[in-house]
Amino acid sequence: MSDRSDAPTSVIRLADYRPPAWSVEHVALEFDLGIDRTEVAATLELVRQADEPIRLNGEGLELLSLGVDGRTLAEGEYILADGVLEIAIDAERCTVNTRVAVHPAENTAFEGLYLSGSRDRGFLLTQCEAEGFRHITFFPDRPDVLSRYTVTLRADHDRFPVLLAGGNPDGEGVLADGRHWARFVDPHPKPSYLFAVVAGRLERISHDYTTADGRAVALHIWAEADVIDRCDYAMDSLIRSMQWDERTYGRNYDLDVFHVVATHDFNMGAMENKGLNIFNAKYLLADPDSSTDDEYRHVEAVVAHEYFHNWSGNRVTCRDWFQLSLKEGLTVFREQSFSADMNSAPLKRIEDVALLRRAQFPEDAGPLSHPVRPSQYSEINNFYTATVYEKGSELVRMLAGHLGQEGFRKGMDRYFERHDGQAATIEDFLTALGDANGTDLSPYLAWYGQAGTPRLSAEGRFDAAQRRYRLTLRQRTPATAGQTAKQALPIPVRLSLFDQSGKALPLRLEGEAAAGATERTVVLDSAERGFVFEDVDASPVPSLLRGFSAPVILECDYVPGELAILLRHDPDGFNRWEAGQQLAGLAYDDCRDGNVEGSALRAWTEALTHLFNDKGVDDALLAELLTPPGEIELVERQAERDPDRIRIARQAMLRKLAQRIGAEALRARYAGLRSETTAALDAPSQARRQLKRRVLDLYALIQPGEARELARAQYEQAPGMTDRLAALTTLATLDAHAAEAAIAHFRQRYDGNALALDKWFAMQALLPGADALARVQALEDDQAFMLKNPNRVQSLLGSFARANPTGFHRADGAAYRWLADRLVAVDSLNPQVAARVATAFNGWKRLEPVRREAAHAVVAELASRKDLSRDLTDILARVALG
Repeated sequence: MSDRSDAPTSVIRLADYRPPAWSVEHVALEFDLGIDRTEVAATLELVRQADEPIRLNGEGLELLSLGVDGRTLAEGEYILADGVLEIAIDAERCTVNTRVAVHPAENTAFEGLYLSGSRDRGFLLTQCEAEGFRHITFFPDRPDVLSRYTVTLRADHDRFPVLLAGGNPDGEGVLADGRHWARFVDPHPKPSYLFAVVAGRLERISHDYTTADGRAVALHIWAEADVIDRCDYAMDSLIRSMQWDERTYGRNYDLDVFHVVATHDFNMGAMENKGLNIFNAKYLLADPDSSTDDEYRHVEAVVAHEYFHNWSGNRVTCRDWFQLSLKEGLTVFREQSFSADMNSAPLKRIEDVALLRRAQFPEDAGPLSHPVRPSQYSEINNFYTATVYEKGSELVRMLAGHLGQEGFRKGMDRYFERHDGQAATIEDFLTALGDANGTDLSPYLAWYGQAGTPRLSAEGRFDAAQRRYRLTLRQRTPATAGQTAKQALPIPVRLSLFDQSGKALPLRLEGEAAAGATERTVVLDSAERGFVFEDVDASPVPSLLRGFSAPVILECDYVPGELAILLRHDPDGFNRWEAGQQLAGLAYDDCRDGNVEGSALRAWTEALTHLFNDKGVDDALLAELLTPPGEIELVERQAERDPDRIRIARQAMLRKLAQRIGAEALRARYAGLRSETTAALDAPSQARRQLKRRVLDLYALIQPGEARELARAQYEQAPGMTDRLAALTTLATLDAHAAEAAIAHFRQRYDGNALALDKWFAMQALLPGADALARVQALEDDQAFMLKNPNRVQSLLGSFARANPTGFHRADGAAYRWLADRLVAVDSLNPQVAARVATAFNGWKRLEPVRREAAHAVVAELASRKDLSRDLTDILARVALG
């Protein structure tokens, strides 16, 4: 089902956008479902919009019949070539009928209609975003063609007792030949990428819900029988999401039924198909024995994300795929806001920014960099990126901060009301927000079109005689692939000033009559600008980008003592953590340079020791403060990337921290946390588990023998997966060979539990050091490993290549060559998964010379192949440029 790179390809450009020549008012689809062969009959009611032939996309389809207005067309009356069916029509309106055959069991790309699971027990489902609908039937497969759908499904009753499609149920019945049928009607116009069907043996849990505007809705979550008991938390998350969207945005659900389906075979995290969401099981199933605290939060967030799409994505969709962040960035922002309200806002902000720096900043800094709204693409599947999602969310957050809570809500109301049932653009979004608030937001459009992470430099100068503090802000964005000239962006900088005792100062800017609050936002909208604060008695410590008010890299002339003041005293939880991250970066520099008595290292360890002994610090926040930037983020602190050197220096600084806190204090804190261990999911219990893991890992750096015994006991006595997996990871990191018994026990305990085994594979793939590649290669022989399953590939290959720097970036290049072979194998089955794993080569040009040469040779060889998919070829072509 994959498309090889020797098929016709072209570059799609935003500047070339033209409205569709034909609209489709109504689509009637009839499916005769089967695992080996499914036939799809489609009736399209088309209306001319421009003087052009009808052009319908279709790939991998066996055309059985074609007719127009009831007349069957002969072969000479249409053209079918290069994935496009073209029909010349003189009429202003017409009805096109097609019947095609597809082969779900052969579809290993999981795009279009495919089989999830085994032939005897699996079920059929669809994935149509971005361009999967063309693998089901002939259609103008683009997001600005919005149509109403009627779908009829027919299938063998015993093999496919459950039949689902998007929309409201509109009848069902039994057929004479042992089959049955079900019909669904969606009253809301939608693009083809939101189409979905599911058929198979599934169980469900249900809940009756009444929306704020009085609509009765039946909520159903479907899964296979052996995991249906793990869907309760997802249902609870769905209900809370619906209530939150009603309360926060005034958005109500708009159908009579809402279906959610779990599958273990899915390329994405989940899909927001109208009325029929389909989820990767890892983001829907949860229970304490097999799910970690992080996974519970992910289930909550992803369930919310897909539900929120019902308005920000479905009711208002994107005009073209260049506008992808219009739905994804906006919905990530909505999801993050929901999670912050459900949990801890500062901790959620820390989590989101950490992800941005770990995933998006490296993307921005390498050959795969692209704007949030790219100007062109070759393969749209490769633009479901951290830039579109996470950076896109940060841009919405800036707009929300600019308008304020009330103003942003007014703007969102205007946006939804103005564009309901339409395919919109980024410009439409900014205009609606601006119109509702009487302001011009067009300067923020530059953020969407410019790639790269801006660097914000801050320089402070105190004038004691004038009692003035001048803060000079400058911005620059490094050149990126295809974009050398960069323009100044509007950068909102939320800030406070602190005195040396850690007290926030009232702020009065030059020209203002009186001091105001202790926090305010200034906007840097040019290359450089100065801000003068009056009535400052002593040199202050600036707390900048509070709440991470803009997605930039801050470069400030802090000395370690100033960061230590913010780390100890800043009441903004995020900026307290941020000060710790910056101070940790300076401490890392000390260790990297061999200066184990450096002032930054001393300030960092002393401040954290003080906080460790302060019983008033929240356990979860303390766990975050005790975690310095990871090895991937620390790459930014040196010109050339030597993973072994980075790890050694980071471990040295952590060991120094553990020594400063002291073995006795760490052991006592661990014992206290362990005595309170439960499997409860409340926030304090989760915080204790998080801190306990961090304390044990620090203790292991100075008392490895005792830590090993503590970890072994924790593994054996763990009440849930969070403690069990944490203990196993500590054991394996200390000595993988000594942990073999526990690793084997975990494997046996969770045999048959797909999501738990994903964690088992990933944990071992992440173990650092020279033995990593051999360990991963051995795991490929485990009977539970399969290249066909995206989750399994990501848990082993993806984890190793993207998140194990010392293992993947071996100096001999052996891991690069191994991954290249696996990419070719995966690509033959599932191009989207292969392309995502291949992004691990992003940034090879920043490696030290030996590794750089080895990586480049492998990438160049792969990029020269002609037998790879468009997805993988596109990634390799861009990565090869360095």
